[in-house]
Amino acid sequence: MREYLLTVLVTAAVTYLLTPLVRRLAVAVGAMHAARDRDVHVVPIPLLGGLAMYGGLAVGLLVAAQIEPLRSVFSGSRMESGLLLAGGLIVLVGFADDRWGLNPLSKLAGQVAAGAVLVWSGAQVSWLPEPGGATLVLTQDQATTLTILVVVATINAVNFIDGLDGLAVGIVGIGAAAFFLYYYTLTKKLGLDEQTGPALASAVLAGACIGFVPHNFYPARIFMGDTGSMLLGLLLAYAPISSIASLDPASLASRAAYQGGTLNRFPEILPLILPAAILVIPYADLLLAVVRRTRAGQSLFAPDRKHLHHRLLDIGHSHRSSVLIMYLWATLFSGTVVGLSITKTPLFVLAVATVAAVLVLLLMSMPRLRWWERGRPAQRAPHASPRPAAGETLPRPGVPARPG
Repeated sequence: MREYLLTVLVTAAVTYLLTPLVRRLAVAVGAMHAARDRDVHVVPIPLLGGLAMYGGLAVGLLVAAQIEPLRSVFSGSRMESGLLLAGGLIVLVGFADDRWGLNPLSKLAGQVAAGAVLVWSGAQVSWLPEPGGATLVLTQDQATTLTILVVVATINAVNFIDGLDGLAVGIVGIGAAAFFLYYYTLTKKLGLDEQTGPALASAVLAGACIGFVPHNFYPARIFMGDTGSMLLGLLLAYAPISSIASLDPASLASRAAYQGGTLNRFPEILPLILPAAILVIPYADLLLAVVRRTRAGQSLFAPDRKHLHHRLLDIGHSHRSSVLIMYLWATLFSGTVVGLSITKTPLFVLAVATVAAVLVLLLMSMPRLRWWERGRPAQRAPHASPRPAAGETLPRPGVPARPG
């Protein structure tokens, strides 16, 4: 555990220290999010925060490669080169979009190319569970196509929730921590050394989020922009994909998996259940946006104010409380599934605890349900509306003046 903690701390420290330098660079090159009538902020905010996170990623991987327990991850694999090449490509695409603006097809092409790099590195969805404990082995073409689809979907899901200060980076950080806990459990309690790579990738991602969120939490001094949101989506997709690529599904269904409370229920489909539960908020927001805009005959990238975080603002929550509530929801979803899989908690106890947590979060999320506050006037968010999600195409005015 100490080697992972060191990697997290190094990645977080490098990201944190690089972010002010990246902010100056963004101002110098004119990569700014201009303030408009519909935005939260009244002054232009620098973009390109993903550059600092990419620097943290690179240094974190380099440090991990020098630590003996983690060194084996890099021998005979393309993990380091795959992450750096795919991440570098997506950062370049994001930089171009943050500075000059790219059309959706150009960004999609960059996302597909980054997914192809991950496939080249050996990270691909090579099998899927079937009913009855059977396994469906995919052909190379099927595995490549499915992997790229997962990468593109996750990148755009993270883009879509990047609409409030600190929201996307916090939810991704929570997801990365949940992934790490699960993969670390597999390595220590089942002896599945091949899961060290996904655990390390999750730890580095968590470190990058930890280092960036102090600069990005409301009121943000810098935005991650497409540079950062696409990078986070890429890294978030890499962890479960690389886990499936290196995992023998029979190892999860063995008797040893049930000894000591390592795997509690549904081990055969856990590799699919876990990512779906951890990413339920960004995936749900993405799916609702696709359905909503398709029914309205709009482009999938057309901006609107109907994302989940917009709805929290509309019912009276402040900017910060909206973000914190979505943090809690993300923690509930990911924590429940991880707890269900790696502990021997009785199902009744887990169900009662989950229902109680949901009720508490509902009281926090819905001001109208708080009977003790019904006599008080609703407190609206301090600004008219939040900034649009990073993954949406919006008109870009000329380069604004520097923020005061």
